[in-house]
Amino acid sequence: MIILGLDPGLGTTGWGVIRAEGNRLSHIANGQVRTDPSMALPRRLTALYGALIDVIRAERPDGAAVEEVLGNTNAQSTLKLGQARGVVLLAAAGAGLHIGEYHPSTVKKAVVGSGGAEKRQIQAMMAVLLPGTKLAGPDAADALAVAITHAHHLASAQAQARRSIA
Repeated sequence: MIILGLDPGLGTTGWGVIRAEGNRLSHIANGQVRTDPSMALPRRLTALYGALIDVIRAERPDGAAVEEVLGNTNAQSTLKLGQARGVVLLAAAGAGLHIGEYHPSTVKKAVVGSGGAEKRQIQAMMAVLLPGTKLAGPDAADALAVAITHAHHLASAQAQARRSIA
C-alpha cells in the first residue's frame, strides 16, 4: 500500500509518501509545499490545493494520513492553520483517498516512543525507519511520520481483523 502523509500548514505543508508491505516500510518521496506570505489568503490556499493535487497525481497513493491541528494562543494563526488543513483534507478526499487523521502526540508516540518528542527527534527517527532518505525539511519529516503512523494503525487493524475471523 502506498500512503501519503500530510503535515498541514499555511506557510509550509509537508508531504511524504511511503510504501507499506506488512511491517516493511520504504520511502518513495517527500517534499514541502510553500506558499508566499505576501499573497492573499485565498490565493495561498489555491496554490496549496494545486500543489497537493500535483503530488497526488504524481505519486498515486492508495490512502492518506493527515495530522490534526493543535490550537495555540494566537487564534488568527490557529484559524489559518485550520483553513490550510481543510484544503489538505479536500485535496485528498477529492482524489478519492481514504484518510486517517492523527493527533500530533499519537504520531510522536508511534515514531519516537514518546508523545512529547521534539521535531529533531522525529527527523532522527526517519533516518532509522527509512534509511537513506533525504528529507526536504522538518515538515516533510513530520509528514513521513504521519504516514508511518497510519501504516502501523492499518497493520494493527488488519491483524485484529484476521484474529477475529480465525
